[in-house]
Amino acid sequence: MKASEQDGTYPRPILRRERWHSLDGVWEFGYDDAREGERDGWFSDPATGAFDREITVPYPPEAPASGIGETTAHPVVWYRRRIPHEVLGVGGGDRALVHFGAVDHRAKVWLDGRLVAEHVGGQTPFTTDVTDALRPGAAEHVLVVRAEDDPADLAQPRGKQDWQDRPHAVWYERTTGIWQTVWAETVSAQHLTDLAWIPDPRRGVVAEITLSAVPAAPVSVEIVLRHDGEVLAESTTAVRTPRSRVDLVVPALRNGIDREDLLWSPERPTLIDARVTVRDAATSELLDTVDSYVGLRSAGVGRGAFLLNDRPYYVRSVLNQGYRPDTLIANSGTAELRREVELIKAMGFNAVRVHQKAEDPRFLYWADRLGLLVWGETGAAYEYGTEAVELLTREWLDMVRRDRSHPSIVTWVPVNESWGCSDIANDPAQQAYTVALANLTRALDPTRPVMSNEGWEHTDSDIMGVHDYSSDPDLLTRRYGDAAGFEALLASPGPAGRTLSLNARQTERYRAGDVPLMVTEFGGLSVGAEEDEFSYTRTSSDTQYAALLDDVFGVLHRSPIVAGFCYTQFMDTAQETNGLLYADGSPKLPLETIRRIVTGSESAPEEKPESPAPAD
Repeated sequence: MKASEQDGTYPRPILRRERWHSLDGVWEFGYDDAREGERDGWFSDPATGAFDREITVPYPPEAPASGIGETTAHPVVWYRRRIPHEVLGVGGGDRALVHFGAVDHRAKVWLDGRLVAEHVGGQTPFTTDVTDALRPGAAEHVLVVRAEDDPADLAQPRGKQDWQDRPHAVWYERTTGIWQTVWAETVSAQHLTDLAWIPDPRRGVVAEITLSAVPAAPVSVEIVLRHDGEVLAESTTAVRTPRSRVDLVVPALRNGIDREDLLWSPERPTLIDARVTVRDAATSELLDTVDSYVGLRSAGVGRGAFLLNDRPYYVRSVLNQGYRPDTLIANSGTAELRREVELIKAMGFNAVRVHQKAEDPRFLYWADRLGLLVWGETGAAYEYGTEAVELLTREWLDMVRRDRSHPSIVTWVPVNESWGCSDIANDPAQQAYTVALANLTRALDPTRPVMSNEGWEHTDSDIMGVHDYSSDPDLLTRRYGDAAGFEALLASPGPAGRTLSLNARQTERYRAGDVPLMVTEFGGLSVGAEEDEFSYTRTSSDTQYAALLDDVFGVLHRSPIVAGFCYTQFMDTAQETNGLLYADGSPKLPLETIRRIVTGSESAPEEKPESPAPAD
C-alpha cells in the first residue's frame, strides 16, 4: 500500500514499515498512591498483587473507554502486559523496538525486569530497543510501565487538563499515563530513526535522514519520489554519518503549469509517495525500507495575508479541543480521526487549530490526505520558572520534530494567551522567553509562520492573532471594519483587557503588512446552555443562535483587513458548550447552514463527508 493511501492505522504515518504489531488492548493496571512500587520491585515481581485491575490501552484511566473511568487524582500508576515471544523475538541481527505515542508525564519502562527507558514529556513519543533485555528462552516477555503525573505541579505542560479536583470553566478532566498507541516493531540493526521532508515547490524537496548508529562502513541511501506511478525524482547517496541531507530536484516543477498539478492545498491535497531504502554500500545488502509521503507546498505571510504556495489564502479555521466524551484526550481510532477532518471540511472550514495538545499523528495524516490546514500547538504550563521553561521547551522541540513533515501543519503555536507567562506585559524575562521560543522554532523549522504568544501580548509573532469573544456585531465592526478601527484597538488595552502588541517592532511589522491580522478566537456561542455550563454567549433558540452566528461571521467576512479567523469551537467539550456540534457529534444547525455561514457564500461547493475509514 502506498503511504499516501494507507488506511490510517499505522501509528507513525510519515515513516512506515511493514513489520509491526499493536500492543494496544487489555493490560494489567494498578495505582501506587504510596509511591512504593519501585522500592518493592513491582517491575520484576510476577507474584505482586499490585496490578489488581485491568485497563484498555491507550485510554487513560480517567476515561470511560479505559474500563476504569476513575477521575480521582492518582499521581503514580503502573501498567503490565505479557507479550508472546513471537511478537518481540528477533533473529539474524534484527532489533525489537517498542514505541510509545505518549505517556503523561514521566515514564519508566522495564522489560523482563530490566529498565529499558525513561522519558519526560506527556505529549511526545519515545522508543526503546528491548532486544538485549529479552529473557533467553522465554515463551513470553513482561513489559511494565510506571507513569507519574502530579496534578498539582503547574510547571508540567498540561494544556486543558484541570489542576482543580473537578473540571471548571474551560479546563477538563486530567489524563494520567498512556494515552496514545503502544506498538512493537522489528528493524535491522542499522535503520532509519527519523525522516523529515523540507519542500520547496519551485525545485523539489530536501530529505533529512537520521540513522540508528554511525555506519561502520558506508551505507547507500536510495530515495524515489512517485506520483500516480510516475517517478518524479530519484537519488542514491553514500552516507558515512548518522545524519545526512539529500537534495532531490523534481524536474516537473520547472514548468509552472505542470507544477500546479503537484502542489498540495486543501482544495487539491496532492501527496507525493516516497520510498527510502538503506543498503550496505559494498554488498547491496538491504538494511531498511520505509514508505513515506511529501506534500509540496509553502506556507508564509506577507502583503497583509497568509500565503499558501506564495499566494494569498484566506484562513477559515475552527478550534478543536481534541477531547472526546468516552476517551477524553485520547481517541477511539483512525475512523474517528478521519471523521473529524471530514466534518470540519463539510462545515466549510479549510483549517483547524488543535488546541492545547499534540494531536495523534494519524489525525495529521487525514488532514494531509483530505486537505485541511492545521495550526500545531502545545499544552501549556501554568506557572513561570526555570523548571517550567525547561520542560515546555524540550517537549515543544520534540513536537516540532515529530510533526514538521506533515504538509497540513502551516503554523506553530508554542504559547497561548500568556499561559505559563502570565506577567509577560511587565516582565522582561517572560518576554524574552516567548521571543526565544519563537526563534528556536524558526531555527528548527524556518518554513512556517510562528506565534510568539497567541491571542494577545505578542512579542515576535508572524501573525497578529486576536482573541475577541464579543458577540456584538456593531462593536466587532468598529474594531475590524477598517484599518483605523483596528489601530484604535492596538492602542487600547485590547478585547480581553490585554495589550495586543508589546513592542514597537511587532506593531511596525503589522503596519508594514509583514504580519497579517487574524481573529484567531471568536464566537463561543451556545444554544440552550444550562447555568452550570460554560459559554461566552448564550442564545435561547436555534433561530437566535443561527442569526447571531451569521452576524459575527459576517463582520469578519466583510472586513478588508482581516486575513482569516478561527471560530470557537468545533464540538461541545465537557462543560464547555461552545461547539457547532453537540458532544455526540451531531450538528446544532444543518451542515449546509453552517457551511453557508462559515464560507459567507450561498454557492460554496459542498464537501460531503466521505465514507468512514475501516474500523481499527
